[in-house]
Amino acid sequence: MTEQPQSDDTASTPQLKPAAPVPELKASELRGLAPLSPQELQRAADASVDHDLLGQQRALEAIRLAIGINAPGYNVFATGLRSRADREHIVRLLESKAAAMPTPGDWVYVNNFSSPEAPVAIYLKPGEGRELRDRMHNLVANLREQLPKAFRQEDFDQERTALKDKFNQRVQELFSKLETKARDRGFAIRGGPGGQLLFIPLIDGKPPESPDDLSKEMAKKSDEERARLAQYQAELQGELGGLLVRQQELMRDLVEEIRAVEADFAKRRIAPLIATIGQRFENPAVSEYLGHVGEHMLSHLDRFREQPEGQPGPIPGLPVPEEGPPFFEYQVNVLVDNFGRSGAPVISEDAPTYRNLFGTIERWVDPLGRPGTNFTRIIAGSFIKAHGGFLVFDLEDAIVEPGVWKTLKRGLKTGNITLETFEPFPFFATGLKPEPIDISNKVIALGGPYLYNLLYFYDHDFAELFKVKAEIRPVMNADSDAVRHYAARVAAVAKAEHLPPFDGGALARIVEFGMRRAGDRTRVVTAMEPIEDLARESAYFARAENSPEVHASHVERALSERILRLNFIEEEIRRLIAERVLVVELEGSRVGQINGLAVLDVGGYAFGRPSRLTATVAVGQAGLINIERESRLSGSTHDKGVMILSGFFRARFGQKHPLTMTASITFEQSYSGIDGDSASSTELYALLSALSDVPIRQDLAVTGSVDQHGRVQAIGGANEKIEGFFRLCKVVGLTGRHGVLLPRSNVVNLMLDQEVVAAVEQGLFHIYPIETIDQGIETLTGVRAGAIGEEGTINDLVDRRLREMAGALGRRDTHETRIVQEPAQQTPPPKPPEPPLPQVKSAAGDDR
Repeated sequence: MTEQPQSDDTASTPQLKPAAPVPELKASELRGLAPLSPQELQRAADASVDHDLLGQQRALEAIRLAIGINAPGYNVFATGLRSRADREHIVRLLESKAAAMPTPGDWVYVNNFSSPEAPVAIYLKPGEGRELRDRMHNLVANLREQLPKAFRQEDFDQERTALKDKFNQRVQELFSKLETKARDRGFAIRGGPGGQLLFIPLIDGKPPESPDDLSKEMAKKSDEERARLAQYQAELQGELGGLLVRQQELMRDLVEEIRAVEADFAKRRIAPLIATIGQRFENPAVSEYLGHVGEHMLSHLDRFREQPEGQPGPIPGLPVPEEGPPFFEYQVNVLVDNFGRSGAPVISEDAPTYRNLFGTIERWVDPLGRPGTNFTRIIAGSFIKAHGGFLVFDLEDAIVEPGVWKTLKRGLKTGNITLETFEPFPFFATGLKPEPIDISNKVIALGGPYLYNLLYFYDHDFAELFKVKAEIRPVMNADSDAVRHYAARVAAVAKAEHLPPFDGGALARIVEFGMRRAGDRTRVVTAMEPIEDLARESAYFARAENSPEVHASHVERALSERILRLNFIEEEIRRLIAERVLVVELEGSRVGQINGLAVLDVGGYAFGRPSRLTATVAVGQAGLINIERESRLSGSTHDKGVMILSGFFRARFGQKHPLTMTASITFEQSYSGIDGDSASSTELYALLSALSDVPIRQDLAVTGSVDQHGRVQAIGGANEKIEGFFRLCKVVGLTGRHGVLLPRSNVVNLMLDQEVVAAVEQGLFHIYPIETIDQGIETLTGVRAGAIGEEGTINDLVDRRLREMAGALGRRDTHETRIVQEPAQQTPPPKPPEPPLPQVKSAAGDDR
């Protein structure tokens, strides 16, 4: 190859060399078929139902490994398991394992009589929790009924009467001694009008008849005698005070002796009942608790007495403080009750809030506005109830609940949990701190891959707490086993929901729907929920037609109706294009203009949207300008695709002369963001057309990414893009020349609509599999791509144009002031948020 001289006087454009015809796909290559015949599918539907998760042996083995190892940290994080049916299958797997495991015991809380704010946790054998609760209830009820009667019995009254007589006798002896001493000193003891005791001087050995007689007699005595009597009287008053003190001491002794008699009397009735309960359980913690119960009952016997008649009650209209139910100190709060259970528990928590997972401590507010609580208000959550077994919940729902993740980690790390109320404000705290409960269970957390990666890389405890990852695969090979599973599941849904039976053709169409959902006709989706939904909708239309069976036509109608429910925006875009409001050329040829294909996702429905892409070139040094990027409408992946085009031009045309051009590319009438690299080949075709001045057919549309060596690469949304362009051409009118250029590597992804397949079979629509940019440009222009130096070919024409621009730029005045590229505009101030716009996908997982 010889390099052409660079001058303004270029040779005339050589005659273009026609390209060889490009092979197109046959109708049979546009759609995959179920690997089993309709008759085989019918037989599979009549067979037994397979309840296993389709294609999830790896995930199931991972779960079996985790639940089979009894060591800390072997909890499971299952990704991709979101449907109710899949979750129920995991629960059934756990239940089969739990059935062979030992039944865990019960957890109860009882009162701590020495520190009521710290209730005591007791672990019992399965079913003993409710038995202890019932026995304590019966004990209190029995004592409340029997003790008041016992206190009225004759033998108890005789003991109490004897003690009172003994007290009266001792008091009488003390009073007699005082009376004798007073008489020896000339005084008599008399009661005063106020009930007090008075010492009256004797007259001739006798008490005076009246106060006047006493006054006359005292007047006759000398001062010395009166002083002596006054002294005696004071001494007697002092001894009287001592006698009264002694009388009070005797009264206290009497009360204590009576209480001791009552306690001994009550103990003879309480102790045997408590001992019977203790013998039943043979649990050291229960025995210790019952000992405290007996001591507390004996020290509070007044609560078991009969209330005296006429005792004043609460004043009507005034609030009464609430202190809890009567005799609540002797109640047993059963948190975990495994009575009648065989094996370990399996708990699936559908609402994983803090309260539902870890429990709470309820409180009351009495009429005076004072909060209160006690150990009977402690409520267990699923994490505690799953002790000794398995707990299943959705971590994506739980992790957004305040306090859940922190408490879950603490419980899994320490192996115990302290019941408390999640209160962000200390003012509302309950004041109780129950004794921690030891927990040993397996947690199966459900969530998405993003949450797993987020926790794995940003929480250093996560990898130690969830050592097993069970990844649910979204797709699997479309082999005969998978197809039989499809047929069996559809038949099971029909039987369970009393739907019409499905014939082989309908089952085959449903299998093909699974292939379309998988995006690969050699694979099917493993999630059965969309498959079952399609079966239900197809059965609805079969019933609407009074058909005894569901046929393939009913499945097709169900799919068509889905589109009609969601394709309003698609129809509007087609209408705007047909009315030339949105400009998309569908006939003729244009230089530097091409039809690109993107995928617009409007939520639940994705469709292909054709767009007009244009490219312009001129002499300059700005290089390749992406207008979408300059206007901040381009995503990073789309920017990368445009940069790859620069690499392609350098590799193919920049080896012997500099690339001196200013080129711009843009999606016309595009007012929202664009991302993805599936338009990179489209943009490259437009640039080659603009540089070679060879027009591109407008009745074709293009999709596909490209590498720096000109190889066309696979993209996403191939089916939607082809069908979108076909429907647009159908609205305008099929000419027999319309078609789509598709990467050959995407052929395996094709599961096109039957209408598109029929149009291809009739020659009304064409699909060209492309491997290289050269093949694509030949298809679009009808001109041979050739090589540099081969006259009349696209590559040679492009190279000629680039050399011309390089020469023109070299002859320019070096002092010429040129704008190589306009600077990017300053970031405008933030605007109020706007309603979300529909997303356009131009590659697998890319949005526009």
